[in-house]
Amino acid sequence: MKLATTTGDFYGYTHSQTKALEHIRAAGFKYADYNFGGDYRDRTGVYSDDYKHFFGEVAEAAEKIGIKLVQAHSPMGKPLVDDGGVFIADTIRCVEACGYWGIPNLVVHSGYIHGLTPEETFAQNKLFFMPILREAEKYGVNILVENFNKMHHEGLYWIDNATDLLRQIEVVDHPLFHAVWDAGHANMQEMPQDEELRLLGSHVRALHIQDNMENADTHLVPFLGTMNLDAVMNGLLDIGYDGYFTFEVGGFFTPANKRRKYERETRLAGAPLALKDAFERYLCDLGRVVLETYGVYEE
Repeated sequence: MKLATTTGDFYGYTHSQTKALEHIRAAGFKYADYNFGGDYRDRTGVYSDDYKHFFGEVAEAAEKIGIKLVQAHSPMGKPLVDDGGVFIADTIRCVEACGYWGIPNLVVHSGYIHGLTPEETFAQNKLFFMPILREAEKYGVNILVENFNKMHHEGLYWIDNATDLLRQIEVVDHPLFHAVWDAGHANMQEMPQDEELRLLGSHVRALHIQDNMENADTHLVPFLGTMNLDAVMNGLLDIGYDGYFTFEVGGFFTPANKRRKYERETRLAGAPLALKDAFERYLCDLGRVVLETYGVYEE
């Protein structure tokens, strides 16, 4: 397996996706996941007026610094809310970008609405995914549904486990519709991860590797939470997974707005970029050790 991480690692430090790619490459990563969330929040990048020019800028920058874009994550939104098709159009823009950059896998979250039964939830999500898949057919881009973090809300059905992912894949029934496995979200469930991975089998086309303490989706560095990496690795080996081992870690540092305030001085309100770069190098080293321990590390 080859190591990758997300451009979202540096969202708090730069709003430039190409600058994020530079920092990721400097840390040792050769492969990256493009997170469209920053573009979506700022309405920049792929959502700018001159977005096709931006496609070219990213492709040129990636080639120049020697990093390959191998998967992507569409923005978070409300897929099942009737907004006149605006969010579907925004997601389709991500498909177009993936087609331009040669990215084979795009993660797109499913949605939910209070009061829907499980089968209604699967059916409504199919209506959301189908126009996106029709666009994906033009480029051969896989659309990957994710097991999201476990939530407990009365009257709400949320697709957060392997059984539900498999059911959603069966309902959509499209050759380009598969799954991304989020190991941190799975850590909040009861079923061992190797069993869940075997249930999904060849539908697992990408990974989000992150950790937590089971009670909140904190996206910690592996080994800082309770996730069992042996279970994850054995499950991946059992299904013959040969994709990228992609980190989605945001929990290097507690965000400034979560810590105690001190109005007189703010120089250390956020961890300096130099420390972030050091932790990014550590993350790359950690991933290499994990994969080398199981004899599956690839350059």
